[in-house]
Amino acid sequence: MGRHLLDVAAGHPDFEVARAADRNPATVAALQVDHPGIRFSTDPADVIGSDQLDAVYIATPPATHASFVVPALEAGQAVFCEKPLAVSAADADAMVAAARAGGRAAAVNFSLSDRQSTKYVEQAIADGRVGEVLGVEIRLTFPVWPRGFQTDATWVAGREQGGFVREVFSHFAYLTDRLLGPLVPVHTRLAHRDEASETAAYGLMLAGDVPVHLTGVVGAAGPESYEWILRGSRQSYRLSDWRDLFVAEGKEWRPVELTGELGSEATRLALFAEAVRGEHLHDLADFAAGYRVQQVIEAFHR
Repeated sequence: MGRHLLDVAAGHPDFEVARAADRNPATVAALQVDHPGIRFSTDPADVIGSDQLDAVYIATPPATHASFVVPALEAGQAVFCEKPLAVSAADADAMVAAARAGGRAAAVNFSLSDRQSTKYVEQAIADGRVGEVLGVEIRLTFPVWPRGFQTDATWVAGREQGGFVREVFSHFAYLTDRLLGPLVPVHTRLAHRDEASETAAYGLMLAGDVPVHLTGVVGAAGPESYEWILRGSRQSYRLSDWRDLFVAEGKEWRPVELTGELGSEATRLALFAEAVRGEHLHDLADFAAGYRVQQVIEAFHR
């Protein structure tokens, strides 16, 4: 994600990317070739707290987020941070406190925050088209974990700060929180093999009186699948593979035709730029939302 968002930001009209840091010299050398106009280093201090930079993006492993986010906010920089916000409760508390005290923009990069599918279902609930919300189901399936594009990030495979509950379910926890309100864990369970991250997850949560179920499994034959279903008394909605939205009013699902920009790293960076300029935006996740999601995620790991 760090490399991908760097590529997007380098060509984004709202930003001038001046500096970037990574503690891996090989990563720095490779990225310097692709972005000769950016000053790279292996020292985070060249970015964090610099009075030459208005804002920083942080895509380090989640257990390290607080060590960069807190000093950046204390130095007056705006922060765009990858999810999950943190692993430990103490780190999350420190980050939220720094965001409140600093008064600068502090946002979390949840990929569903500005998706057209999210906004469409949100409006359907507000308009009453859904009717009574009866339940939410989240189903995640991975033939292997980590996924192919994450194999270089070795921490993703470990128990300490990795696993699909933190990396993937966090997005759908945010979506459910956004649409229905804060989630309260009722029963959570993970299955593990040796010291690796979870191979299965089950969770029952409540959003108010609405039951929210998670089932996830690693190692199943077949393709990866990501499915979030909202069951309503008048309409139900199914979000599949992040972008494909379906609606049911009877016994059949039919696709929803979404128009306009579907939502991407580029559109979220545009929203972050507006937040840096002082606007408060509904479609960008703030640290308060990230904090609520982090509490739900870590309930599985307790």
